[in-house]
Amino acid sequence: MDEEEKYTNAEEQLLYLQQRLDDDDTEALSALFNELDAWDIARLLESFPAKTRNLLWAYIPETLLGEVLASVDEDIRADYVEDLSVSDIENLVRGLDAQDVAEVLEVADEDVKTTVYASLDDNIRAQVENLHAYEEDVVGRYMDPETVNVKQGVSLEAVQRYIRIHHLLDEESQQIMVTDKDKRLLGTVTLIDLIKQPQEAIVDEFMDDFFTLNDQMKISDAATLLRSKELPFAPVCDSDGLLVGQLNTADVLEITQDDADMTLKHMSGVSDEEEVFTPIVRSAKSRGIWLGINLMTAFLAAFVIGQFEAVLDQIVALAILMPVVASMGGIAGSQTLTVVIRGLALGQLAGNNKRWLYNKELWVGMSNGLVWALVVGAISYLWFGEMLITLVITLAIFINMSLANLSGVLIPLILKRLSIDPALSGAVILTTVTDVVGFLSFLGLATVIIL
Repeated sequence: MDEEEKYTNAEEQLLYLQQRLDDDDTEALSALFNELDAWDIARLLESFPAKTRNLLWAYIPETLLGEVLASVDEDIRADYVEDLSVSDIENLVRGLDAQDVAEVLEVADEDVKTTVYASLDDNIRAQVENLHAYEEDVVGRYMDPETVNVKQGVSLEAVQRYIRIHHLLDEESQQIMVTDKDKRLLGTVTLIDLIKQPQEAIVDEFMDDFFTLNDQMKISDAATLLRSKELPFAPVCDSDGLLVGQLNTADVLEITQDDADMTLKHMSGVSDEEEVFTPIVRSAKSRGIWLGINLMTAFLAAFVIGQFEAVLDQIVALAILMPVVASMGGIAGSQTLTVVIRGLALGQLAGNNKRWLYNKELWVGMSNGLVWALVVGAISYLWFGEMLITLVITLAIFINMSLANLSGVLIPLILKRLSIDPALSGAVILTTVTDVVGFLSFLGLATVIIL
C-alpha cells in the first residue's frame, strides 16, 4: 500500500501510526518515518505522551534527528535535551543551520552550551552566539543569519558564477542583496534581473530599494509588517545599516502560529510551555496559579452579593435570576475582548481609531443589551408574574451588557499601555468586572425599586 492510500490527512496519519504501534509493526514504523520530513515527524511526536514519544524516537532516521529536535515544542525539546549527553547533542547539531542549532541549545544549560559551541564550525558558532545574544522577542532572535549577498561593483556574470560555485541559492532565497565593503546594505537585485540583463553589467545598475527590518524591532511588529506588505522576506539590518540576516516567510508563519497559540493559552490561564501531553504535575501546577487568582476574584463578587443579604432573604426570585445577569454580561464582554485582542495582535488599533472603537462597542452593547434585556424581562414576567422583578432584571441586563462591551475595549488597551499581555490577564479582569457590575446593578436596583 503506498503512502497516499494509507492516509489523506493529519488525523488519518496519526491513526495509522497508532495502529502500527498497537501491532508492534516495526517495519511499517521505520518505513513511515523514512518517508516523512522533520516537521511532520515533530507534529506526530507532539501527539503522544512522553513514554510513547521516547519509543518513537528510535524510528527517526539519524539524519533527521537534529531537525526534528529543533522543530518540536520547546518543553518537549527541553525534556529530550535534558536526557542527552553532551556528545549526543554535538552529533545531533552537526550539519544543522544556525537557526536550528540555536533552537536546540536554547533549552540547554550554560555548561552544555559552552561545550557544544566549541565543537561547532567557526562560522556557525559565531552565528549561533549572535542569535542567542538577542532578547527573546526581537527580530534578531528569529532571523536567518545566512544571506545571499554580493559586493557592489561586480558584474552579473561574476555574481552568477559566485552563486553556482558556493551553492548559495535555496528555496528561501528571493533576492540577491548588495552590500558595500563594510557589509552595509545598499539594495537588492532580483533573480530575474540577474539572469535576463546583460551579464557584463554591474549589479549596481539594477539595484532596487527594499523594505528592511531593524534587528531590535519587536518580532510581533515585524511579522505584522511583512504580512501587511505581502513580502516573502525582508533583509534585517542593525542600527548602523549593516546587513545581519533576513526574516523569511517560514519564520513569519512560525511566529504567527506561536503568537496565536500563546494568545489562546493565555486567555484560558495556561502557560506558554503547556501542550496536549504535558505531564500531569506540570499541567496542574501551571494552571493552578490562575485558578487561585480566579478564586480571589470570585470571592470579590461573593462579597458584593453579601452586601445585599437582606433583599435576597426576602425575594427568592432574585437569587434564581442573578446568574443570568452575570452570564449575559460575561459573554458580551468576552466577545468584545476577543475582537480587541486580535486587533492589537495585528497592529490594527492605534491613535484616533480607538475612540471610534469605544463608541462602536458601546452602541453594540446597548443595542444587544436592549434586545436581550427585553427578552429576559418577558421570560421573567411569565415565570414569576412580578412586574417589579421584571423591571429590575431588564434594567440590570441592559446596564451590564453595555458596560461589559466597553470593558472589553478598555481592559486590553489599558493592559497594553501598562506593558502587560492583555491575553494573559484580560479575561480574568473582565470576568471580575462583569460579575461585580452585574450583581451590583441587579441587587442595587432591587434594593431601590422593590424594598
